[in-house]
Amino acid sequence: MSDANVASQAYVPFRQGLFRFEEGVGELLGGRCRHCRTWYFPSRRVCAKCLSQKIEVLPLSKQGTVYTYTTIYQSTPEFQVPYILVYVDLPEGVRVLAQLTQCSPEAVRIGMPVEVVFEEVGRDQEGRAIIGYRFRPVGPWVRES
Repeated sequence: MSDANVASQAYVPFRQGLFRFEEGVGELLGGRCRHCRTWYFPSRRVCAKCLSQKIEVLPLSKQGTVYTYTTIYQSTPEFQVPYILVYVDLPEGVRVLAQLTQCSPEAVRIGMPVEVVFEEVGRDQEGRAIIGYRFRPVGPWVRES
């Protein structure tokens, strides 16, 4: 997304290149080496396995499993505590760090199935929504609102 496109939108990603978000639908973007087929998140310019510079940017799976997690009880004023950080393993073989939402610290488990969601995480100086990604539980771990 060019800077001109970002300036004309009602939202901005919290970091360029991590995901695509259009018309309320998002997807994480990973890099896959065209030579050895190794996946990366975030994408990179050179494959760490074979040193090829032929990296293609492709959407990643929406669902994965919790590899590990930690609960944060002390943070900066911008973040309401406690909150949960998870490493999520995706089927492509990448591991993604993100916040876990819609789950209590007591309910999170290693191996828990989760899916990525995209939501507003703040506002920029021009009043546009800053969009980020988080994961939420799927299946029996879903917390009713």
